[in-house]
Amino acid sequence: MAEFVYYVGASLDGYIAQDGGGLAWLEKFDDVEGLGESYRTFERGVGCIVMGGETYEWIREHHPGEWSYKAPCWVFSHHEHTADDGADVVVVRGAVTEFASELARDAGEKAVYIVGGGNLAGQFLAAGLVDRVVVTLVPVALGGGVPLFGSRALATPKDFRLEGITQRDGTVELDYRAA
Repeated sequence: MAEFVYYVGASLDGYIAQDGGGLAWLEKFDDVEGLGESYRTFERGVGCIVMGGETYEWIREHHPGEWSYKAPCWVFSHHEHTADDGADVVVVRGAVTEFASELARDAGEKAVYIVGGGNLAGQFLAAGLVDRVVVTLVPVALGGGVPLFGSRALATPKDFRLEGITQRDGTVELDYRAA
């Protein structure tokens, strides 16, 4: 069965983007040796992608005409969105729990990659649908922005156990599995 994985980069103070979606602070770490390979290894095991509407529009705005995901993509949004030619994108409205079994079926034996943003990741977390979190912390403090799991309060704490730590040139990749 597919596992749901939130794979993300974050600042030391727990933000995944600046207010307005800025990622320049994170992109300056793109050349850290091993980070790209770690992501590519993860991506090979992805069967389905989920993201929020703002994340989807950010990707399209910053990479026009070059949809980089090969796996089917589900966009959770309350707004209308268009897809680039050749992009396998479905826009859905509703709770993540309504679509969890379809996402798992779409992923097959591979992972459902929760791209973000933080609010969508928080919805998956609150629903008990996050099996694994791989977060790469970078040595930057933002002081505000988009929180790792949005601003959603959890009814009960969700426990995770650490499965791996990889340090690379000031960054730390933490691999957690739901306990």
